[in-house]
Amino acid sequence: MGGGPDSTGYRTVAYFVNWAIYGRKHRPQDLPVEKLTHILYSFANVRPESGEVYLTDQWADTDIHWENDSWNDSGTNLYGCLKQLNLLKRRNRNLKVLLSIGGWTYSSNFKEPASKEEGRAKFAESAVELVKNLGFDGLDIDWEYPQTPEEAADFVSLLAACRSALDDYASTVPGNPHFEMSVACPAGPQNYEKMDLPGMDQYLDFWNLMAYDYAGSWDQVSGHQANLFHCNSNPAATPFSTQRAVEYYLSTGVAPDKLVLGMPLYGRAFQGTEGLGQPYSGVGEGTWENGVHDYKKLPLEGAEERIDYESGATYCYQPDTKTLVSYDTPGMAMMKAEYIRERGLGGGMWWESSADKEGPDSLIGTVVEGFGGVGALRWDENCIEYPETKYDNLREGFPGN
Repeated sequence: MGGGPDSTGYRTVAYFVNWAIYGRKHRPQDLPVEKLTHILYSFANVRPESGEVYLTDQWADTDIHWENDSWNDSGTNLYGCLKQLNLLKRRNRNLKVLLSIGGWTYSSNFKEPASKEEGRAKFAESAVELVKNLGFDGLDIDWEYPQTPEEAADFVSLLAACRSALDDYASTVPGNPHFEMSVACPAGPQNYEKMDLPGMDQYLDFWNLMAYDYAGSWDQVSGHQANLFHCNSNPAATPFSTQRAVEYYLSTGVAPDKLVLGMPLYGRAFQGTEGLGQPYSGVGEGTWENGVHDYKKLPLEGAEERIDYESGATYCYQPDTKTLVSYDTPGMAMMKAEYIRERGLGGGMWWESSADKEGPDSLIGTVVEGFGGVGALRWDENCIEYPETKYDNLREGFPGN
């Protein structure tokens, strides 16, 4: 591809969680930004009674001071993760940062405000206020998941309200930038079949398909958590498949290049099992929660990595403890990059950025390599002018940084 901007390339999208700065010791400064087109900053919450969108950790989001952050600045100034992300945007004009609202923990707060016009208006207005003040390039909305036709219709109306509010704000900004909107969307038919995908699609720039968590501690038998294909020879090992979800989204009219394939930067464990599709006796401890291991801690000591070609999945197995962990290896990441390329999909997404390895075994880096390197990534200039922000240093372009 040529050296100029390319809006036909692949998106590479990583969720950055605001709690990563604590135990995980992972900061925005640690992100592999040259390999990313989008960072989804997670999560803002919603007040169920009013629909107001608000930040969840002021210290992490706007207050913590890092090296080179002065304590003597005059005026009202932005610090925290969001200052660092804005600095990264200024150095990497291809990098967009979207505010992610909701997620699994906060999703129960969408239903009530989304059902009323005033709730949707408050949601859109308050979300755009955060874009305007904090230097975001748009919104990522994670409602997991609408369960009735009414909720599905309300989700469409909520997206319409947000799209309209983003466009109204953009018209006041120099250059009238396009503020993007995405959603995190399910890969399980019990959820995606209840959603109005064509209704949503008209308002979205891209969809982040959560193609993981297919198997876990809630199941009776061990299984793959992020397999590409259904396994005919061992169907119990693949309760879901990425292929089926991708085909469904495309069948409803979602353009392939708007569908971004989500991939896990973690593994799900099953202990005391003879193998895939077999009973197990618990999930054991994990890196931060039981049964969930950061990719950078895998494979487990004494475990052998294996490839299941029929399922399009990888895992490790530790014979002494009979522990199986389902996760993506670099080889699997390369296969997924090829899958994305062959089907003309929109790129890759990862949950979440703190758990990747550095160096040649990085899953993010491997997928980018599989796309053809950073030159194959979508090039779409971000917004760095926020004339209406309440933060003096953001409005002035962070002089001195």
